[in-house]
Amino acid sequence: METEFWTALTDLLGKSYSERAHDSSRCREKKILQLLRHVKRIATTSLQKAQVLLLQKKIPDEPWDDVTIEYFFGKLSAMDSNNFVGNMGVGEREGRVYSNLVAQRHYRLMHGIGRSGDIAEMQPKALGSSLINKLSNSLALHAIQLSGIRSCVGCRVFPVATGMALALCLTFLRKLRPSATRIVWSRIDQRTCVKCMTFTGLEVVVVEQKPSANGDQYLETDLAGIRTAISNSPQEVLCVISTTSCFAPRSPDRVVQIAQLCADFGVPHLINNAYGLQSEQICNDIEQASRKGRVDLFVQSCDKNFMVPVGGAIVGAFSADVIDGISRIYPGRASADPSIDLLITLLSMGTSGYLSLIKERTTKCYPALRDGIAKWASEMGETVLSSPANPISIAVSLRNLDALCNDRPSNVCALGSMLFSRNISGARVVPKEANAVIDGLTFQCWGSHTSSPTCSYLVVAAAIGMKQEDVPLFLNVLSDAYRKFRAKYGRPIQDFEVNGESMICEPNPDGSLLIRWSTAGFGKTKSRKRNAIRLTFRGAFGELNHNLQCKFYDSTDSHALWGDKFVSMKLECSTGEAGFASVVQEELK
Repeated sequence: METEFWTALTDLLGKSYSERAHDSSRCREKKILQLLRHVKRIATTSLQKAQVLLLQKKIPDEPWDDVTIEYFFGKLSAMDSNNFVGNMGVGEREGRVYSNLVAQRHYRLMHGIGRSGDIAEMQPKALGSSLINKLSNSLALHAIQLSGIRSCVGCRVFPVATGMALALCLTFLRKLRPSATRIVWSRIDQRTCVKCMTFTGLEVVVVEQKPSANGDQYLETDLAGIRTAISNSPQEVLCVISTTSCFAPRSPDRVVQIAQLCADFGVPHLINNAYGLQSEQICNDIEQASRKGRVDLFVQSCDKNFMVPVGGAIVGAFSADVIDGISRIYPGRASADPSIDLLITLLSMGTSGYLSLIKERTTKCYPALRDGIAKWASEMGETVLSSPANPISIAVSLRNLDALCNDRPSNVCALGSMLFSRNISGARVVPKEANAVIDGLTFQCWGSHTSSPTCSYLVVAAAIGMKQEDVPLFLNVLSDAYRKFRAKYGRPIQDFEVNGESMICEPNPDGSLLIRWSTAGFGKTKSRKRNAIRLTFRGAFGELNHNLQCKFYDSTDSHALWGDKFVSMKLECSTGEAGFASVVQEELK
């Protein structure tokens, strides 16, 4: 049939034109054939020799163009029974779709993936969708290995987000440890993490984060606390859940040491690696944890790591038996959408594109954001709270705003609203006093990852897909919102002195201050001399001292009537270390 097609085309277009079209078609067919051959070789050897996996290329080196991808998906779609010519379905699920728009959106792949007993199993009526399932799993595995977790032998793309994927992992572990009654969890303040555990109905043992040992203002894993929680009847522990990618000032959990504890006590270890694939540092930690201790499963988000729509997660394992077992946990057939999105994206990126995005994030975006936040904090009198072990997220204190919101600490959250209304998304303001009850579990200072935070803070992240040019734009908006917050909430100046004498400050509607001061008691200034009037301002910014050069005349002296009358003073200042501010520019009117 293929030969007859090109012969007929030659008769219609002529030999030279038909050969050119045939060459283009063969080029696309060659790309598809190479992809299928790679996957076939990997599928037959990956469970026997993990080392062979490292020698096989799965994601194409260079990106595929959109035409090739659509050509490929057209071929896959034609393999599903609902697209067979003359097909007549007489069952209750035959890939029938009423809306043509919906059909086009899904490339007419309507049957989903897997079967009722196994999400990785072939579906006879959906061979094209089944092939997409296998391809997406294989390419996801390659991406995991490229990121640095080289010992991973298999993974599955599940059509659920990270929280439900963690819940599926816990369900799988319950089958292995039916007598378990509790989960040991290194605290991270995300509701998803809590709910995936309460979903199982087991007791959750919360191990608090602890302040860093070197005195810096960030949090780290309490290994002694985890050991204590495990050692008390380890056979009753379903697993330990650790977290790698997290919001600063929390550090990624020390997964290598936790893995060693789990190996010593014979307890499973589940890692929440939500957006950790984009960090070589985090992936290397997981790799070392698998080599030096015990890691049963690790879970990562599709959207946060590969820039696809929300709805998919990848579960990886270092054992073929474990990955096969987790495949059989998913109840029923599954949506193919996350697998389709991931496959298209990885083909569009190619290995070169994927690694380039990671490099840009690691070497450009994160350093630019880290250094920019540090400079901003110094100018505003705030402190960077981030751990050097957290390669994605950065936190900065909001102590000055806390001082303005003593009567209502939650007001500090208004800074986050101000940023969002100025088109800054993803920045989180965490108040120091925000308690929460989630499914019966009570958390003090929810959002801070600890029950004893030192202050409220702002946290941002340099994630994959961010551009370096976004950083200065964000910092400009942050500076503007921060200053407007201080003008709106609280008293910017709490105390004012003239030559050591306290003065009464009357606020004006525009935010300025009216201060009345009398020159009574000052003598006439001698010729060619000036009087230094020392002004002292105290407020949430710290203390500012400024000298005003003046000359005093008798009220009857004609010199007192010359020039412009002094009405107001505007000082542009910057805050520095040790709670002191300095004047950058002075304007008198």
